Parts: sequence; structure tokens; C-alpha cells
Amino acid sequence: MTRVFWDVDTQVDFIEPDGKLYVPGSETIRRNLARLTTFAHDHGIRIVASSDCHVPGDEELSGDPDFADTFPPHCMQGTPGQARIPETQLRDALVIEPDTAPTEALALLERHDGDLLFHKRHFDVFTNPCVTPCVEASGITEATLYGVALDVCNRYAVEGLLEHHPTIAITVVTDAVRAIDEARRDELLGGWQARGVTMATTEEITGV
Repeated sequence: MTRVFWDVDTQVDFIEPDGKLYVPGSETIRRNLARLTTFAHDHGIRIVASSDCHVPGDEELSGDPDFADTFPPHCMQGTPGQARIPETQLRDALVIEPDTAPTEALALLERHDGDLLFHKRHFDVFTNPCVTPCVEASGITEATLYGVALDVCNRYAVEGLLEHHPTIAITVVTDAVRAIDEARRDELLGGWQARGVTMATTEEITGV
């Protein structure tokens, strides 16, 4: 049995109030994000993370965004806003770029014991072609998922796991996620729960 923590886009531009695409209230979950990160590292649990890493011309970027399929420029490659917040810094992370060949990613993963970070240029992490092969090669059976934004990138991560890896048991940490539109929280969490996703708090996951 292989358990991982799945950290979705805990980046400066989303979580800092002055970030380029601030998710309202996301600074309130920073303490829980830190608790989850520390727990994973202290207990030998690999963190599988995603981070937006945009370049000009990416499909989801727009000067006139609809905040559903398009968003203003954010998490641009190499900018301070693209960095992960201090509370969720990874340990010995293997970074897999979206243009990495899956065969190359698998070869690197075979020799790697640390965390895993998938860069992406679209809100759906599964647009990085290495995600599914690496998940399968890692033999993941449980994924404890948290981060931002619940109604965009988290949604694609949860529903992508349900679609592409239905045998993985998913837990969403309800007090370590925030949505752009918090009014959708109950609808999303309830819908996933009906499909077999477990809901838990940070305290229930870490015991503290």
C-alpha cells in the first residue's frame, strides 16, 4: 500500500492576498498546509504536488478572463508568484515539466526517493502527460488531497484521479482547501463524496 499527500498549487500568486490570482481566504489555511507538509515529511509520506508554470500564450491566460476557462496572467515561469509558499516547500523534489517525455520521467522517478512536482500550463494537472504514467509506476493506493483552488485545479485533480485511477482511495482535507467561489464548496464536496471520496480535517489526518 502506497499513500501520498497530493498538494494542489499552493503557490504565492494564489495564496498571498497580493497575488496575481488570489483565492479569497486562502491565507487562512496556511497553518493547516504547514501541518500537512510537516506530517508527510516526518512520516516518510511522499508529497505529489502540482504547480502552475505559465508562459505567455498559454491557453488559459487572457486579458479579458471569464474566470471559468480563462484567467488573468498568473504563476508566470520564474516570477516570485510562481513559487510555492514557505509552508509547503517540498523535500528533494523531482520536477517534471509538461514537455518531459513520459519515458524520461519514469527513468528519473525510478531513481528518486523524494517528493514529486508536476509543472503544468493548464489548470488540469493531467495535461502534463507524465502524471498518469508516474502515478501508475508509483503504485499509489491512497491520495490525501488539499490546496487551491477547490473549484478549479482541485476539481480537475480529484475528477482526474477518479477517471484515470479509480482504484486510488481519495481523501480531501476540507479545512486545507479554498475555492474561488466558496458558494460551490458544498456542491463539489458532496458530489465527490457521493462518488466515494472521503472527507477529513487536518486534525483527523495528522492526529494533532
